[in-house]
Amino acid sequence: MKAVVIKEFGTSDGLEVVDLPVPDPEPGQVRVATEAIGVGGVDALIRRATLGDMGFQAGHVLGSEVAGRVTAVGDGVDASWLGRRVWAFTGLTGGYVEQAVADIDEVVVLPDGLSGVEAVALGGSGVVAHFALERAGFAPGETVLVRGAAGSIGVSVVQLAARGSAGAVAVTTSSAERGVRLRELGATHVLDREGGGDSDAPSSFDVVIDIAGGAQVPLFLDKLNPNGRFLAVGLIAGLPPNDFGVPLIAAFRSSVSFATLSLDTVPVAAKQAVRSAQFAEAARGDLRTVVHEVLPLDQAARAHRAMDEGRVFGRVVLVP
Repeated sequence: MKAVVIKEFGTSDGLEVVDLPVPDPEPGQVRVATEAIGVGGVDALIRRATLGDMGFQAGHVLGSEVAGRVTAVGDGVDASWLGRRVWAFTGLTGGYVEQAVADIDEVVVLPDGLSGVEAVALGGSGVVAHFALERAGFAPGETVLVRGAAGSIGVSVVQLAARGSAGAVAVTTSSAERGVRLRELGATHVLDREGGGDSDAPSSFDVVIDIAGGAQVPLFLDKLNPNGRFLAVGLIAGLPPNDFGVPLIAAFRSSVSFATLSLDTVPVAAKQAVRSAQFAEAARGDLRTVVHEVLPLDQAARAHRAMDEGRVFGRVVLVP
């Protein structure tokens, strides 16, 4: 089968299309003939080695979420799964392939009316958005700032915060055009990457959901209201400065807080329940999926180049 691997860590030029044996599912697993493959920010982090090599080596197969039909089941998996259209989480490897394997606990049946492309645009990011707002203790009427809102996680946070009756939903983004699209999803204020550019926007917020990270984290910690919560869910722009926590101590009497969220700490059953509900909402049109571009699997390097250049709004999807 065709697969995309990291030949050399760094730029998108280090990705290579290779032929690999079709995998057999192990006990408790299924094999999925992929019809859509999500390209996520974590894939770029792994490829760039932004956080170090994370234990990965050359030849690593990128990708964590796919959609398609179950073509084989491992021991202990009911044969009724065969032929079902599903979304599946493959972990931090094994998604950029024509045939993927996943643990059955990480597989969700897709509702009628939801395409595989739509499923991988929402399956990973929508759940992050849900649990980010939950972990941040977001309540109706509170103001929310979404930093790095143009990616698939950001567009989901914007929609969920707006549906949750936020007092304001501000976003940071790189262009007026993106701002218009984010307003269509529920944003009430559009800020530039430094957090300015809208004189009507709140000057501080109850909740900041940060997908970007990087050098400007302290700037946005300064935008917390008393009892405000800053939640980091991504590091697309890299690690924050070593002294990024100084504003928290400086604002000690305001009781502001900083936290991180990884879905690794969320029980699988809880993630799958939210994911199933969101897929149903998307099939009904109550939750929007945003797809930037659909590309052939062998153009994965082009997809990563678009991410590196900051041109992606929503999610890029690969198809075999």
